[in-house]
Amino acid sequence: MENIIREGNPTLRARAKAVTFPMNAENKELAGKMMEFLENSQDPEIAEKYKLRAGVGLAAPQVDVSLRMTAVLVPDENGAPLFKHVLVNPTILSESVRMAALSEGEGCLSVDREVPGYVPRHDRITLRWYDLDGNKHVEKLRDYVAIVCQHEIDHLNGILFYDHINKKNPFETDPSTILIG
Repeated sequence: MENIIREGNPTLRARAKAVTFPMNAENKELAGKMMEFLENSQDPEIAEKYKLRAGVGLAAPQVDVSLRMTAVLVPDENGAPLFKHVLVNPTILSESVRMAALSEGEGCLSVDREVPGYVPRHDRITLRWYDLDGNKHVEKLRDYVAIVCQHEIDHLNGILFYDHINKKNPFETDPSTILIG
């Protein structure tokens, strides 16, 4: 996964194509490698050895493959997987009115610079996705997991996190927005 592309690459700004089922072996292998990268990036020893930036999500467009597929690995406070899935053709079915943002802002494996500011996202979403075998899943997500999934789905639509930051006042939010973290 040393080939994560960086901002400026046109694949990051393109709308990714839907994955067709049954999935071919190449796409299944890519899904496995994306999840393996996240696992390794969250292991302090492996991350240090290979100089990996820790990540909780990696979308196929970030490795220059324009497909609607993303790996998400959000650990709980003890480091165990809280939400660990490869999301194929994910769709947000519904979203809360209430917004949330990470108190320290967002980062991205494809963006090598800090971009200060709050990234407003929906605090709760209902997400539909398919697994590698084509089985449909629908789950209600909230708080940090919901934010991570929205960040990853943005990658599938050619959107980067800083597109959501208020350009004139990066740390301004609606008074009802909750800050997480």
